[in-house]
Amino acid sequence: MQKNILIIGGTGLIGATISQILKSRNPDCNVFIGSRKKSNSANRITIDVMDYTTLSEISKQMIDLIVLCVNDKLNNVLYYAIDNQIDYIDITKPTPDLTEAFSIAGNEKKLSSKIVFSSGWMAGIVPGFIPDLENSRKVELFVYYSVKDKAGESSAHFMAENVSKPFLRYQENQPVTIRHFLDSEKYDFAFEIGKRQVYNFDVPDLFILNTIEKIPTVSVKMTYSSKVVTRLLGIFQSVRLFDRLSLKNRRLLFSANGKGDKTTFEVLASTTKGMTKTVLLSDNGQSELTAFATVLHIEKLGSTSFSDGIYFSHQLYKSNEMITALATNKTIKINTFKL
Repeated sequence: MQKNILIIGGTGLIGATISQILKSRNPDCNVFIGSRKKSNSANRITIDVMDYTTLSEISKQMIDLIVLCVNDKLNNVLYYAIDNQIDYIDITKPTPDLTEAFSIAGNEKKLSSKIVFSSGWMAGIVPGFIPDLENSRKVELFVYYSVKDKAGESSAHFMAENVSKPFLRYQENQPVTIRHFLDSEKYDFAFEIGKRQVYNFDVPDLFILNTIEKIPTVSVKMTYSSKVVTRLLGIFQSVRLFDRLSLKNRRLLFSANGKGDKTTFEVLASTTKGMTKTVLLSDNGQSELTAFATVLHIEKLGSTSFSDGIYFSHQLYKSNEMITALATNKTIKINTFKL
């Protein structure tokens, strides 16, 4: 794969990890790093996503693919990629921003590049774990998050900005308004984690699975490795403490950043013929899993002929192909069961 690939936000945790993995697997690939920080390095491009005029530097380097790893509230990079016929992968958007970006791309009369939205959980890999997307009637995602895991600044900022905002899950295609860290239930996780209290959590897969893949019932719940932390967040939400905290204090609350730990999630999918459960464990945590999955998407775009248009990351793969690709990483374990 010989391409000029620009990683915007390439100095951050996820972006830097993507760059490292990409170059180790594809030494012939030219990787450029986009950042607001100025540098004399030959592969650095000074870009501020809030300033559209700075994006003109992208075309000067003959960039074939942009990988966006920072929050682009104005969608400047998306507009630039469309206008300049450059392929684009975005792994950063929370649900409201994703729906807006999807609408922007969808309103284009003709796209002359590939626009890939990979903002679902762990770079949008969850739908690739569902054996029969077309006939699925219900999908439940359960997430286990370790407080010792690495987390980029954007994760803390997302939670701080959105923890008090209601969001939607779907029940028989009817949107149900819910809030983070409420509606607790017990779930028995694999990999010796055991039963944990899980709470409402907003990820773009809710939108992707219901609106794009037409699955009538979709929900997501998560738990922290610390039972105390999980319980306290539920209490804070129930008494509306988050509403009274400033944005600065909410950012401090969610900014804990460990040195790395295991992460796992489980996907339960139901059809009229039965239920399947797919479980994933990443020994190196969320940041490396997200980065590795993103590199797989980049490689897929570079090695396969796709028509210009809009894609969600799982749509780049044939049935079970994503699981097979992820399983090539020895730090990732994936098991599927029929229930």
